[in-house]
Amino acid sequence: MTNKNKENSRKQIGNKNKDNLKENFDWGRAGKTSFIWLFIIFGAVYISGLLNQAGKKEVEIEYTQYRKYLENGDIQKGVIMGDVFHGEFKLPQSIETPIGTKLNDITNFKLTLPFIDRENTQEWDQAGLEYTFKEKTIDWTGYLLNMLPWILLLGFWFFMIRRMQGGAGGVGGIFKFGKSRAALWTSDQPRVTFKDVAGCQEAKEELKEVIDFLKSPKRFQKLGAKVPKGALLVGPPGTGKTLLARAIAGEAAVPFYSLSGADFVEMFVGVGASRVRDLFEQAKKSSPCIVFIDEMDAVGRQRGAGIGGGHDEREQTLNALLVEMDGFDNSQNVIVVAATNRPDVLDPALLRPGRFDRQIVVDVPDVKGRLGILKVHTKKVIVNHRKVDLESLAKGTPGMVGADIANIVNEAALLAARKKKRSIDMDDFEEAKDKVMMGVQRKSMILTDEEKEVTAYHEAGHALVAIKTKGADPVHKITIIPRGRALGVTMQLPMDEKHGYTRNYVEGRLAILMGGRSAEMLIFDQMTTGAGNDIEQATQIARKMVTEWGMSDLLGPMTFGKKNEEVFLGREIQSSRDYSEVTARMIDEEISRIVRESQRFADEILRKDIDMLHRLAKELLKYETIDAKDLEKILKGEKLTRALNGSSTQKMQKKPRRRYTRRNSNRNTKQQNLSNGKRTNSNESKPVKDKKAETKT
Repeated sequence: MTNKNKENSRKQIGNKNKDNLKENFDWGRAGKTSFIWLFIIFGAVYISGLLNQAGKKEVEIEYTQYRKYLENGDIQKGVIMGDVFHGEFKLPQSIETPIGTKLNDITNFKLTLPFIDRENTQEWDQAGLEYTFKEKTIDWTGYLLNMLPWILLLGFWFFMIRRMQGGAGGVGGIFKFGKSRAALWTSDQPRVTFKDVAGCQEAKEELKEVIDFLKSPKRFQKLGAKVPKGALLVGPPGTGKTLLARAIAGEAAVPFYSLSGADFVEMFVGVGASRVRDLFEQAKKSSPCIVFIDEMDAVGRQRGAGIGGGHDEREQTLNALLVEMDGFDNSQNVIVVAATNRPDVLDPALLRPGRFDRQIVVDVPDVKGRLGILKVHTKKVIVNHRKVDLESLAKGTPGMVGADIANIVNEAALLAARKKKRSIDMDDFEEAKDKVMMGVQRKSMILTDEEKEVTAYHEAGHALVAIKTKGADPVHKITIIPRGRALGVTMQLPMDEKHGYTRNYVEGRLAILMGGRSAEMLIFDQMTTGAGNDIEQATQIARKMVTEWGMSDLLGPMTFGKKNEEVFLGREIQSSRDYSEVTARMIDEEISRIVRESQRFADEILRKDIDMLHRLAKELLKYETIDAKDLEKILKGEKLTRALNGSSTQKMQKKPRRRYTRRNSNRNTKQQNLSNGKRTNSNESKPVKDKKAETKT
């Protein structure tokens, strides 16, 4: 960094410290002090009023009483203020009020005279009355007491406005709504580099060019190259987009402004646009620098997409952002980096060259990426490297993003600490992986023997069909221990990364889903609610086969129906059909045929190997959990010799077999599989393909 840049950085830090002093102003303490002083002022005014009125207990009398006292010469002196006569008796008098109450020892009185002229003064002179005229004084006590409710109302309004604005403090307070709330990261703060980011090698290679430009812009400008205005990081949640942006700032060693897209928009019109202008004004002063906007879809959605009209605060903010990004000079060296997981809802004007020149995809990591992520996260915990095989863990976590892997490492550390171990071993990682992928074991849930038996045959049916189906993913684990919302789980893990799927694979997937129901029908001759979610998943996949993927011989390679758009885009609130009622009936019949054929295929497999089905179910009832090694022994006809599952503390009571009577139990039996590296279960209906796979099929 040059001396000029260092000096600018010091100035920026100094200005930041001054702003922090302003922003750290204790408004709570100041408010309490203000209320105390107001209380003191009002109290002093009120007490002074009381002191002025002390000893002057005035009673209001009638005019006839006044004439009587005046004629008798009982009035000593009087003070006339306007048309009010304040009098004083020579001797204390007893006065009877209009309601009949008698007041004794009254020395002061008052009344309102109808008029005051020369005749009144002559009467006072004849009676020997001492009288003076005074101007009417302002009753400040009364005025302040009358104004007190309004002052409290204004104070409450000011307080609510501050709360709605997120407590914007500092000098000016309410007048600083339009100031940017971006957090500034400088080179002297803890750095995040590319060494701390794994699993996105292509994205790092793309961003290295941006870093090189920030470090030495003259080398590019000599050749006529222009600075890239912006880079948009696109990818699923948890892939490390925000971490990658921080690594850019750490590698470039330049000021880094970070904020979220939601920080721009407030309830007041024009605040978002003002904050955008203020943000870029600060960035220009700190050039070269990076402006990072997280969750860009919060402010960059398509204009004119609102249901109630397009001209709103969010659109004004977006317009200001578009103008600022397109108004950069090549010598300013300010780069905007944004992150989003919804690039489909962004405005096209935001994605054109000149604003966001590059769209960098931060996708789900592959095996090498997951291994790198595991190495990064395991550095922060104590791991027994002799017993932990990170490569096998990376292979056993297909479809997981960086956040999922970090969660597995953390869960393994928690499990090891719970067991009072000195380090984390492979058993802890496997248990943590099962916990994240299948759910927490519900050991406290008590199942009847009939429910256990039905669950065992259900999961054995899934597993046996998966084993006998050509091209299906290998079975990783079978369990009848309740996990999450399911009573049993059959987990499959793909051998390799899959990005596209064949028709045979999808049809095999349908047969595996229907294998649990087929086993229940074959053994117990009863339908249960346990296969409800399996049927739901199978129906969704079959519908996609017919309407989206063109895997129907009857309807051919065609797509039917428009997809439902998001409501906030204002395009399609409801799905619209672009086909006739006859075609709709054909689609429904074809979906039903595909699902029924899948169940018939599963029935054929189970009937041929019914002995293997009985044995799988028997071993599941005995051990409760069977992994891939145990399953291989069972298929070879070998006897399992391992210890019983630790969760099984009681042996099942042997009862004579009887036909299972269906009960109205809400049993959710889970079928789990990994499609394109993502887990699919019966409780969360997920399609077998993602968008990338759909386009390739």
